[in-house]
Amino acid sequence: MEAYKQEFIDFMVESDVLRFGEFTLKSGRKSPFFMNAGLYVTGSQLRKLGEYYAKAIHDNYGDDFDILFGPAYKGIPLGVATAIAFSELYGKDIKYCSNRKEAKDHGDAGILLGSPIKDGDKIVIIEDVTTSGKSIEETFPIVKAQGDVEILGLMVSLNRMEKGKEGDKSALDEIQEKYGFKAAAIVNMEEVVEHLYNKECGGRVIIDDTIKAAIDSYYEQYGAK
Repeated sequence: MEAYKQEFIDFMVESDVLRFGEFTLKSGRKSPFFMNAGLYVTGSQLRKLGEYYAKAIHDNYGDDFDILFGPAYKGIPLGVATAIAFSELYGKDIKYCSNRKEAKDHGDAGILLGSPIKDGDKIVIIEDVTTSGKSIEETFPIVKAQGDVEILGLMVSLNRMEKGKEGDKSALDEIQEKYGFKAAAIVNMEEVVEHLYNKECGGRVIIDDTIKAAIDSYYEQYGAK
């Protein structure tokens, strides 16, 4: 596993963004882990987060693209932080863009915030996590409506590796199959478990035998094929 992935897993735990216990998801599933990217709130956290996203995007999509599109609302700081990090790490200026929940009719009018999208643009969509793929259902038509553009792919922070809403495939696999572009994550839960199981992070063991058994049981029921 790449060093930045291991660092990112520790970073999620230290930022209290990735938690283990018992959580009820929007889907109604009882999950032994939960990720809340809304808890990245400080300048240093956002700087590091942007760097991890930039490295993963560079690994998966290179630097031959024009715009990072972060769907409102959580995607806005992700897009900004990652665009800054991409410039600093790779010397490539990538524009950021987001949608507004409601279009403005004055000043900086329209449905988009940040860079306009024009014919020929290559775009990477950036999100925190996707469980069902619902967000892409809303984002895809917004982006495609802006012109003759190419969506290279989607980048999220964590692949939960569980069944999506339409079958036994993961949400990321369903997105890739439905929309025809790659869907990737900085890390997946298999890598998280591999890195944290019976190892100390911040002076404590995060995934002990009890948590590991709960995760294994969860994936027996909900794990993607």
